[in-house]
Order: sequence, then C-alpha cells, then structure tokens
Amino acid sequence: MLHHLASRPKWVTVAATPFLLGAFFQSPLGMATDLAAFGLIALAMWLTREGLAAEAAYDTRRVARRPAFPRKLFGGLLAGLGLGLGAAEPGALAGAGVIGLAGFALHLLAFGADPMRDKGMDDVDSFQQNRAARMIEEGETHLSQMQEAIQKIGDRRLEARVAGFAATVRDLFEQVRDNPGDLSAARRYLGIYLIGARDAAVKFADLYGRTEDPQTRAAFETFLDDLEKGFGAQTDKLLEGDRSDLEIEISVLRDRLVREGVRPAADPASRPPLASPDARDLDGLLSPERDSLRKLP
Repeated sequence: MLHHLASRPKWVTVAATPFLLGAFFQSPLGMATDLAAFGLIALAMWLTREGLAAEAAYDTRRVARRPAFPRKLFGGLLAGLGLGLGAAEPGALAGAGVIGLAGFALHLLAFGADPMRDKGMDDVDSFQQNRAARMIEEGETHLSQMQEAIQKIGDRRLEARVAGFAATVRDLFEQVRDNPGDLSAARRYLGIYLIGARDAAVKFADLYGRTEDPQTRAAFETFLDDLEKGFGAQTDKLLEGDRSDLEIEISVLRDRLVREGVRPAADPASRPPLASPDARDLDGLLSPERDSLRKLP
C-alpha cells in the first residue's frame, strides 16, 4: 500500500537538479560542493520515500512494531545538510546553517515524523510475534520467487492470476501478523504449501515456456484455483476462531452480570452460534492437481 505522500520526494529531488546542472559551470571546489549537495538531497528523498512506505505498512496493521530505523528523521537531517551545503559561501556559513535548519523543519512539516512506538502489542507475546514475522518474511520470499518465475513467460493474464493468488496469501499473512497465536494453525500454509506452490510455478514456467501446451496451462490454473480456495478457507477459519473467542468472552461477562444481579436488556444467548467454515484439508484438496502436473510431459 502506498502512502498518500509517496510522490512528494520525487518532486523535491527534481527541485534540487539546479545543484546538479550548475555544478559543471563552477570551480572544482564549487563543483564538488554542488554535487555533494545534490547527492545528499537525493539520498534524503530516497530515505524519506522508504520511511513513507514503512509508515503506510504500519498504519494498515492492527499490530505493528515501530520502524527499527527512523528513515524520515534521517532523511530530514540529510535534506537540511544538503541545502546548507549548497547554500554555503565563504563568510556566510551562519546563513547556510539557518537555511539547513529551515530545510529540516520544512521536511518535518511536509512528511511528518516516523512512528515512534509499537502499536497493539500490549498483550502480544514478543517471542511468538518474532516467529510469525520470520515465517511471513520467508513466505513473502516464496511468493516473490513464484511471481518472478511466471514473469519470465511474459503472459499478462498468468501474471494477474498469480498476483490474485498472492493477494489471498497476504490476507492470511495479515491475520497471522495481527494474531501471532494463529501461527501454529497456519504453519503448514506459510511453509509447506507455499514452498510447493513456488516449486510448481517454477516447473510450470520452465515447461510451458518450451511447449506452450494449453493442457499444462489449464492444469496449473486449476492448481492455483484450488490452492487459493485452501488459503482463503484457512483465513476464514482463523477469523471465525477470533469471533468464537469473542463470543466466549461475552458469555463469561454476561454470567458475571447475572451473578451480580444485573440483567442485560436483551439476552443474545438465544442467537444461533456462528457457523464454522468447511475448511477441508489442503493435502486432499490439491492431490489430484499435483498428480496431473506430475503426469505432464
């Protein structure tokens, strides 16, 4: 997800191009100074862009750690240093310093500060959170390798199909990231099944790139369809588990109120329980497709 300010750093870099273009019409010292000023500002905007991306990811998650490295803060410092260096003249260093401080302040006003505290982690086991983060990072690697393999074919429709599967997998990532306790239930999906999907994509890309056999393509697309259903069912199952936990907590609180002599206005106990999704085992779900892929020439 892109930050709504993601385009601003590019225009700041464009605005600094006079330092780059004017450097070649000055003395060697002036050239070095202007080139360094442009380089610092360009590096500052790259850091700022990365910081905005990290902030966007932080904002979209219910549970998130603060960025380990405050990229926007250091981007502002480098931007101010670059502006001060570009404005520096013999005998006017104080003025250059003021310009640099003004540049840092403007950067802070334009892009804001980095998130400085963890969010939603008061009741989260840090060990379990770290395990979930490592599994998700490995899963992202498998997805990237899968998408890279399909991109080698050069078929936009297949690329879009794999991108849709990746979006479904990332829904599961978000569920595990928000609730690290779900990691045990999703471990096979984040590991074994994703590795199998990646390996199948690599083999398919190699075979289809040589033969362009429509049966091979159909088998792979069917494999993706069933795999995506399995990941979606697992995500729904974890979400349903969260709802069941909430129902239990509500039931316990209701019983305590009754013992204290307080009657709720309406008793939701008569409501039908939330239905559990039919999450079939993915091994059985995908076995026919795996067999069909193995039989392909």
